[in-house]
Amino acid sequence: MNIIFFLIGCSVLIALFFLAAFFWASKNGQHEDTYTPSVRILFDDEPQEKAEETIKK
Repeated sequence: MNIIFFLIGCSVLIALFFLAAFFWASKNGQHEDTYTPSVRILFDDEPQEKAEETIKK
């Protein structure tokens, strides 16, 4: 029975840790730009010739 109380306490501490990490990420601007990732796939990549020139330099 004691192990159940120990596991419940550990799970509450882990949940509080993840909640604090979520609030920290939100406070530091993690979720501010929601538009750019959705349109990034629409942008063309660098042409292959230009990429090869960059690698040769």
